[in-house]
Amino acid sequence: MSGPYKGSKPGLVPHNGIEKSQNSTTPPVTASTKIPATSEKQPEWPRDHQLDSNGSPTYPKFEEPSPGASPSLASDKSNAADDETKEAVPYPEGGLQGWLVVLGSFCGMLAAFGLMNSVGTFQAYLSTHQLAAYSESQIGWIFSVYVFLSFFCGIQIGPVFDAKGPRLLVLAGSVLLVASVLLLGSCTQYWHFMLVFGLVGGCGTSLIFTPAISSIGHFFLVTRANATGIAAAGGSVGGVIFPLMLQSLFPKVGFGWATRIMGSILLFLCVLTNLLIRTRLPRKPGGSVLPDFKIFRDPAFALTTVGVFFLEWGLFIPITYLTSYASSSGAMTPTFAYQLIAIFNAGSSFGRWAPGWLADRLGRFNTMVLTVAMCAASTLALWLPAAVITVRPVFSSTTVVGLTIAYAILFGFASGSNISLTPVCVGQMCETEEYGRYYATCYTIVSFGTLTGIPIAGALIAACGGGYWGVVVFTGLCYVVALAAFSTVRVLKVGWDLRVVY
Repeated sequence: MSGPYKGSKPGLVPHNGIEKSQNSTTPPVTASTKIPATSEKQPEWPRDHQLDSNGSPTYPKFEEPSPGASPSLASDKSNAADDETKEAVPYPEGGLQGWLVVLGSFCGMLAAFGLMNSVGTFQAYLSTHQLAAYSESQIGWIFSVYVFLSFFCGIQIGPVFDAKGPRLLVLAGSVLLVASVLLLGSCTQYWHFMLVFGLVGGCGTSLIFTPAISSIGHFFLVTRANATGIAAAGGSVGGVIFPLMLQSLFPKVGFGWATRIMGSILLFLCVLTNLLIRTRLPRKPGGSVLPDFKIFRDPAFALTTVGVFFLEWGLFIPITYLTSYASSSGAMTPTFAYQLIAIFNAGSSFGRWAPGWLADRLGRFNTMVLTVAMCAASTLALWLPAAVITVRPVFSSTTVVGLTIAYAILFGFASGSNISLTPVCVGQMCETEEYGRYYATCYTIVSFGTLTGIPIAGALIAACGGGYWGVVVFTGLCYVVALAAFSTVRVLKVGWDLRVVY
C-alpha cells in the first residue's frame, strides 16, 4: 500500500495524497447539506478526492450557523470529533508486548487447533477400535459437532471479548480443553466420545480460539495479516507433532495413556496462553451477546461470509478423511497413512505464515483469491485422479502415493490461508473495536458448514461403495464457489484492475 496509513479500519488508502485535516471537526459540505445563511465566513476546507483542472484541491464554501440555528451541525461536529479520535488511535505494530501476545496466541492455537488438526488420527483409530461397529458418517458426527462448536460458540464469545477482555474466556477454555483430552482415554461408548470430545472439547477450543485471534488485532494493523499468520501456524505445528506422537504412543502405551500424555502437553501450552494473551484498546461494555445480522446488508461482508462458509465446508474433509483414504487405498501402509496427516500439516504450517506475510504486501483479498484457487486446483488435479485410480481392480501404487503426497503438501500449504487470512479479511470490513462482533457473526454462519461437512463426506463414501472420489468432487466444488465469492468481493471493492492492492 502507498500513501499515509492512518485510522483503525484496514483497507484501501487514498493514492492522491489529499486527506482531511487532522484538526478539523467540521464535516465536509456536500450539495445536500443545508447551511443557514450568514455574512461571517469560516475557513474553507478541501473536499476529499476532488481536484481542479490544474491538479489543485477544490474548496467548498460554507458559513457559520447563527446562534439560534438548529443544533444539528454542532452534533455533527461532535460526531466528527469522535471519529477523528478513533482514527487517531495508534497501533504499536509489534513491540515486546505485541509479540508476547502473538506468542501467547501461537501457544493457544498449538493447543486448540493442534487438537483440531489431529481429528483425522482419532477418526482413523476409533473407526477400527472403540467405534468399529459404527459407520463413517456416524463417527463423523462426533468430529463435526466438535468443529461446529469451535466456531459457533463465537456467538457469545466475540461480544463478551469486546466487553470484558480475554482473561476469563481463555481460562475457562483451558480448563475445558485439557479436561476433554484427559478424559478421552476413559471413553468406551459412542455417547462418551460425543460428550467428552464433541461437546466439551468443542466449547474449550472456541473459548481459546476466538480471543487468541482477536487479541492480535489490538496490537497490529498494517502487519496484522503477518502476525495472525504466525499465530495461526501454531495449529499446524500441533497438527504435525500430535499425530506423529499419537501414532508412536498408541501401540506402546495404549489409547488411554497416549491421550493423557497429550493432555499434559496441552496443560503446559494453556498456562502460557493465559499468561501472555491480553488486549490494549478500550473495551466496549454493554454490547449484546447476539450476532448483528444487520451487517449482512453490506454485500461485500455477506459475500466474504459466503466465501469463508464454503472454505470451511471443504477444509475439514481432507483433514478428517485423508488418513482413512490412505489406509483404505491399499497403496500405503497404515503407518504411512498416519504420517500423511503430519505431512499435510507441515505444509499448512508454512501456508499459514507465508500468505499472511504476502498479504501485507499484495493485499489480503488478492492473496486469498490466489490461495483458494490453489486449493481448488490441487484437489481436482491431484486428489481426484488418485481417488479414481484406487477404485480400479489394478492400479499403480507408486502413482497413487505420488499424487497423494503431492496433494497433502500443496493443499496443506494453500489451505493454511483458510485459517490465517479469514480473520484479517473479515477485519478489513469493520472498525477494530467491532472486530469481535463481525468475526463472531461471520463464524456463527460458517459453523453450520463445519457441522454438516464431515457427515456429508461420510455419507458420500458409503454412497460411492467405499470410494473417495465423491468426497473429492464435493471438496473441489466447495473451493470453486469460495473462489467465486472472494473474487466478487474484490471486484466490488476495487474493480477489475489486478494491480490494485486490496
